[in-house]
This record gives sequence, C-alpha cells and structure tokens, in this order.
Amino acid sequence: MNAPLTHSLDAKYYTDPEIYEAEMQGLMMRTWQFALHVSQIASAGDYQAFEIAGQSLFAIRGRDEVVRVFYNVCQHRAHEMVEGSGNTRVVVCPYHQWTYELTGGLRAGPNIKSVPGFDREKICLTEVRCEDFHGFLFVNLDDDAAPMDEWYPGVRDEIAEYVPHLDVLAPLEWVECPEKCNWKVSVENYSECYHCPSNHPTFAEGVIKPETYDIQPDNTGGYVLRHVTECQSLDKMTYPIDVNIPHGGDYKSWFLWPMFSFQCYPGNVLNTYHWRVDDVEKCTVWRGWYTEGGEESEVIRGLAVQDRETTVEEDIRLVESVQRGLKSKGYVPGPLVLDPGCGVMSEHSIAKLQQWMREAVEG
Repeated sequence: MNAPLTHSLDAKYYTDPEIYEAEMQGLMMRTWQFALHVSQIASAGDYQAFEIAGQSLFAIRGRDEVVRVFYNVCQHRAHEMVEGSGNTRVVVCPYHQWTYELTGGLRAGPNIKSVPGFDREKICLTEVRCEDFHGFLFVNLDDDAAPMDEWYPGVRDEIAEYVPHLDVLAPLEWVECPEKCNWKVSVENYSECYHCPSNHPTFAEGVIKPETYDIQPDNTGGYVLRHVTECQSLDKMTYPIDVNIPHGGDYKSWFLWPMFSFQCYPGNVLNTYHWRVDDVEKCTVWRGWYTEGGEESEVIRGLAVQDRETTVEEDIRLVESVQRGLKSKGYVPGPLVLDPGCGVMSEHSIAKLQQWMREAVEG
C-alpha cells in the first residue's frame, strides 16, 4: 500500500501576519543568524550595527581582540548607542554621555558619582551570544541555545576541506537583492533545483551539471541541507577553473536553517546567501563574494555580475510570482514530488524544510 502523499504548506504560512509575528518572536529569537564578517571589524574599537529579529545590535572588537555583540541600547534611558559602522576608543551614548568600555562595562557618566549608592560595576551593556564560524560572525538571542556545531554537525570541517583558503578570505562584494515575498518562499526556492533546468540556463549550462544535482538533509538530526553536484564540462564553464586541485570540479552548498548558506562553486570559489526579513511579504537576500584578503579579482567580480543578472534576477521573478499565487483563492496546496531516488527532480529537501517551518510555528 502506498504511503500518503506529502502536501506543501498552506498559504497562510506565507501570508498570515500572525504566523509571521510568531516567527519573529520565536524562531528568529532562538536560532543562529549571520551578522557580519569579522574582517569588517578588524581593529580594536571597530564596530558595526545590524538588526536581527527586529532587535538592534552591534558588534565591536575589544582591545583584547575579542569580538563581542551587544544589544544596541544604553542601560540608562534606552537611547541607541551607535549607528552604522566606525571606530571608537569607548562607546558613548549620544543622549546623556554615559560611557562604556569596549567590553560593555560602564566607565563613566555625568554626575553619577553624586548619586548615593551608585555602583557602576553593576551596570553593563547586555551581551548577546555570538560565534566565529570561519570568520563569519553569527549571533543567537537565546542564551540557552546549543552551539553552532550541534546545530550544524560536521559543516565547519567540511567547508574547510572544500575551501582550503577559507580563513584568509574577506568580502569582495555584497549584492543586495530585495524580494517581494515571504522569506520562506525565497528559502524554499533556494533549497531545491527542481526548477533549475527550466529557469536557470546560465547556472545549469555554464556552472553545474543538473543531472548530478542532489540535496540531502543532515542524517544526524542537524538543521542542514547539503547540495552537491559536479561542474559543467570545461568547454561550457562560464569562468576558468582548475579541476586538478582537491574539489576543484565540485559544487557544494550548506544551507544552515533558517537563513544562511555557504556555497562552494567549482574552483573552490566561496560565496554566500543570507536572508533578512523585512515584513510578512518582503525580504532581502544578500549575496556575498569573497577573495583572499578581499583583494580585487576580475573572475569573482565577473561571477557576481553574471549571478545577479541571471540566476538572481530569474529567482526574483519566480518567488514574487509564487507570493502573488499564494494569495489566490484558487490555490490548493499540491503534493510534493518526493522521488525515493532523490536527485535534481525531487523535492525531498522541501519536505524537510517545511517540517522545520511547521515546527517553528506549531512547536
């Protein structure tokens, strides 16, 4: 007897403001989210502000070379501490000039010594958990969350194997891609290649061999989807690669739930996706491209342009059409294509992804 078919999620998961709010207050508050690359705050006193789950945060490098992340709010009367990026000797609140050390502890404030019993040693900016993952700084607003190596088992070592120069890479270019869709529509689109042969001719014919493409959920219970495929034949590749170096002819991607992916293109070329939620029907995808020390590279610049003008632009049209379709009264969620043999024409990765999405809302 055949097993019951697995159907896609109801449209409400992508359009309902209450579900969106539940994700923002739950899922986004207790998962690992990419913040920045540590090369962006390379020197003591360098800082950068960013937002996760509607919370303003900032990362700063201390004189001890430790990178710390704090909520971007003064402990006096809640003014934001910093904007954008820069370098500072101490962190000073613009409102009443309360001054904090780079480690977060209160250093001074106008007239605080006149207050009986005032103990500045007890006042500190509120710190947020962060981890350096091969130079990529991730944060988690849940103090009790398991470390990244438990969330994403094996990934740290695997990426280092595919990108041996990983720890000396720095961003060359960030490509901003606004999308008028729910973040999960965009993540789902990224997490299957069922649509690639018919929608991404440059990627499918000039970078990878679609017939070898497969995506597998982590078999140890981690929150990872691993994409694997082979490079296209060398005479069709849109950029030069050396297949004689380890993994030179391979493509591999590690999607880290809920909103980040490392990609290793053929030729050991690292690039990344990270998503930012804007509202229930809008998100922004950032494509990162990296070189050793962030040095200029004609090949990588060319790849970034090619990707933005082809695959990214094609995906924007797809996901925005899906978002419009999800609001159609005629939409009835159909069965996923779950091929027991997996492969490029199967959606088994979407079944796992939608399981995580459902659990995030329903528990």
